[in-house]
Amino acid sequence: MFSSKEEVIKDLEGILKVNGDVEILDKENLKTKIDDLVYQSLFNPDIYIRKFIYWIMWSISLKEGIYPSSILELYKARGRGDFGGFTVPAINLRMLTYHLARRIFKVAKKLNCAAFIFEIAKSEIGYTSQRPWEYTTSILAAALKEDYKGPVFIQGDHFQIKRKNYFSNPEEEIHQLKKLIKEAINAGFFNIDIDTSTLVDLEKPTLEEQQFHNYYVSALIARYIREIQPQGVEVSLGGEIGEIGEKNSTPQDLHAYMRGFLKEISPHNIEGLSKIAVQTGTSHGGVVLPDGSIASVKLDFDTLRELSYIARKDYGLAGAVQHGASTLPKEMFHKFPEVETAEIHLATQFQNIVYENIPQDLREKMYDWIKKECKGDYKEGQTEEQFIYKTRKKALGPFKKQLFDLPSSILEDIGDKLENLFEFLFRQLNVENTRPLVEKYIKPQEIRKTVDDIIVEGDLGKLEGAD
Repeated sequence: MFSSKEEVIKDLEGILKVNGDVEILDKENLKTKIDDLVYQSLFNPDIYIRKFIYWIMWSISLKEGIYPSSILELYKARGRGDFGGFTVPAINLRMLTYHLARRIFKVAKKLNCAAFIFEIAKSEIGYTSQRPWEYTTSILAAALKEDYKGPVFIQGDHFQIKRKNYFSNPEEEIHQLKKLIKEAINAGFFNIDIDTSTLVDLEKPTLEEQQFHNYYVSALIARYIREIQPQGVEVSLGGEIGEIGEKNSTPQDLHAYMRGFLKEISPHNIEGLSKIAVQTGTSHGGVVLPDGSIASVKLDFDTLRELSYIARKDYGLAGAVQHGASTLPKEMFHKFPEVETAEIHLATQFQNIVYENIPQDLREKMYDWIKKECKGDYKEGQTEEQFIYKTRKKALGPFKKQLFDLPSSILEDIGDKLENLFEFLFRQLNVENTRPLVEKYIKPQEIRKTVDDIIVEGDLGKLEGAD
C-alpha cells in the first residue's frame, strides 16, 4: 500500500506527469496500472491517498474523452417526441463495481450503445461501503481500462427521505439529504433521483393532500440541486409518485404530484424533472417465498404505457421509470420499450449471480455474519431462507475486500455470466446503436478538479433509505 502521495507519483513515473494537473505520457503502460490504482482507491487505509487516486482517475478520464454527464438533454428530446422505442437501463452495482463496470462497457462497445446509467442508492452507499467518489473512481477506471469514450451517466438512485425522521424533525432529515446530494454531485453524479414518495399519505381525503409532502419536499430538493450544480451542468432529476412495493400508481396520482411540483418551482424559473418513477406491481428484490425463491409478479404494463404517455404529452418528461425489475422473468424485458418506458432500474439479480458463484466457504462466512449482525432484521414469520435472501446485501460492505480478492478465475467466471446478462438486457431493452443519438444530444462538459477540491469534499456517516 502507498503511504504518501509522493509514492503514488513515483510509482507512475514515466507514465503520468503529476504536477497540479495530470499529463499522460505512456497510455499503454497506464492501462497496466489501473487495476492496482483501483485497489488502492478502495482499500488504502489513508483516505487522502484514496482521494488523490480519485483525482488522478477523474483528470485522466477527461483527457481520454470520458465525461461524467447529465442525461437531461436526451430525456428532454424524448419528451418532445424526437425519438422513442428503447428503455435506458440504470444498473446498480453493489459489489465488484470495477470488474462489473468493465463488462458493461465491453457490452456497450460491442452494441454501439451509450444510453445506459450506472447508479447507486442512498441505502446502498451505506451497506456496500461505497462513497460516491469511490463509486465514480471505479466506473471511470473501468471505462479507461476498456477504452470506452464519451458521456458516462452516473446516478444517485433513491436519494430518499426517511418518513419517520421527516415527521419528527423535517429540517434535519432534509439537511442530511442535502449533504449527500452535494457529496454526490461533487463526485460526478449528474443524475439524481429524488425519492420523497415515502411521504405520500394515502389516508388523506384528496389526491393533492396525499401527494403534498411528496411534491413539496421534492421541489425543495430540486431547487437546492439547481443552486449547487456545477456551472455548465444541468443535473437530470427524477421524481417518484408511489413507493415501490405499495399501491399501483394512477394517472390521477401523476397529475396531483406534477401539478404540485410545478406550482412549487414555477416562481424560481428553474429546470424541472426529466422523468417520473411509478409503481406498477414490483418490489425491490422481489417477493421472497418461504424457500427463498422469488414469487411470480403480475406487472401492469398498461399502467406503465399510460403513465409514460401522460408524462410525455402533458409534462414533457421522457416517460415513466420502472424500479425493482431485475428479478422479473426474462421474457418480460422486451415489453418495456414496447410500452415506451423511459428507464428501468436493475440491481438484485446481479447480486444474486455473485452470491451463487462465489466459493461456498465465503458465502457461509457472509451468511454467518448476517445471522449474527443483522438478527434485528428478522421479521416474524420469516423462514431462514427468506431472512437471508432479504438481508444478505448488508454483508457486501463488510466483505468488500474478500470479494475483490477472489481468485481471478472466479472473478472471470462471475464476469462472464454477468456480461451475458448485460448483453441480453441491452438487446431486450433495445439500446443497441444508441451512441449516435446520445452524441447528438449530450455535449461533453469538462468539469476540472484540483487536488484541493477533492480533499475538502466531505463524506457522510451511516445512511438509511430504500432497500
